[in-house]
Amino acid sequence: MFSLLINPRFCDTDAMGHINNTVVPVWFLEGRESILRIFNPNLSTEEVSLVLAKIEIEYLEETFFGKPVEIRTYVLRIGTSSVLVGQEAWQEGELKATGTATMVNFDKHTRKSVPIPADVKKRLAGHLLESDQ
Repeated sequence: MFSLLINPRFCDTDAMGHINNTVVPVWFLEGRESILRIFNPNLSTEEVSLVLAKIEIEYLEETFFGKPVEIRTYVLRIGTSSVLVGQEAWQEGELKATGTATMVNFDKHTRKSVPIPADVKKRLAGHLLESDQ
């Protein structure tokens, strides 16, 4: 599992006084950077290999400005050419949002999905949710 601490900005709040729903997907994207680096250590745009195929987020509780948010990121499933990533947003010990993201290994020249290399699968497997429990 990967963990990232975010300090919400005042501008992340909305008229309701809580963190706007458009902010959490950005935090989750930042959390997935660790997964991206397994495929592309330098995050080189010349070596882009992962594309986001699907994202789902469930908002469970309000999140507020002034208190850090921990983004937890882990692997749920490794497929032939895709990886299912799970994510959670925690604030003050409370689960605020959960999400999943399907990321596909992609050849930017052929514009098609390609199998995930064995060495990458092995590194991803070290972050499977079951491995962290």
